[in-house]
Amino acid sequence: MTRIRFQQSLDDLKENLLVMAGLAEQAIQRAIEAYRVRDLSICDLVSRSELAINRLEREIDQAALDLLAMEQPMAIDLRFILSVIKINADLERVGDAAKSISERVRHMEKMAAADLPVDIPRMAALASEMVRKSLQAFIEADAELARSVLTMDDAVDAMNRAAYKALTKVMEEESHLAPQALNALMISRSLERVADHATNIAEDIIFWVQGSDVRHHKSVILGANDPHAMG
Repeated sequence: MTRIRFQQSLDDLKENLLVMAGLAEQAIQRAIEAYRVRDLSICDLVSRSELAINRLEREIDQAALDLLAMEQPMAIDLRFILSVIKINADLERVGDAAKSISERVRHMEKMAAADLPVDIPRMAALASEMVRKSLQAFIEADAELARSVLTMDDAVDAMNRAAYKALTKVMEEESHLAPQALNALMISRSLERVADHATNIAEDIIFWVQGSDVRHHKSVILGANDPHAMG
C-alpha cells in the first residue's frame, strides 16, 4: 500500500468513527427525550440505532485491524489506529447506555407520573457535553480540549451520588414511588457511565496526539508544571 493509499485509509477510518460517534450521541439525546416526554416511539428509534451502531463497530474494528496487519504503522499512525479501536468500543457502550435508558423509559411508561428529587435532563446535558467535547477534540486532534473533558467527570459522579442518596430515600420512605425511583436511579447510573466513556475517549485522544497514557489523570489535570504532578 502506498503512503497516499494508507493515508486515505486512515482518513476513511476517522470518517467512519465520526459517523459512529454521531449515532451514539444521537441515541443518548433520543433516550433522554423519550424519558422527558414518555414517548415509546422514540425508544424504538433508539433500539434501531443500536443495531446500526453495533454493525458499524464491527466494520471499524475490522478496518483498523486490517491496517495494523498489513502496514505495521509506526509512531503517531500506530497510536491513532489503537486509539480508534478503543474509542470505537467506548462509543458502542454509549449506544448500550442509550438503549438501557430507553428500556427504563418503557418500564416507566405505565407508571404514574412522579416528581422525583433528581434532575435527569441536567445530568444528561453534562454527560452529552462531555461526549461532544471529546469528539470535537478527536476531530481537531486537540489534547487540551480533551483534558477539559477529564475535569468534567467529577461533576457527573457527584450528581450520580446525589441521585442515589435522594432516590434510595424515596424508596425507603415512599414505597408507592419505589418503582419510579428505581428506574430513575438506573437512568442516572447509565448517564454516569456515558460520562465515564467520554472520559475514556478523551484519554485516548491525549494518547494519540501526545503519546501520554493519562488513564490515571490527576497529574494531567494539575498540569505538567505543577511540582506535585509527577508524584
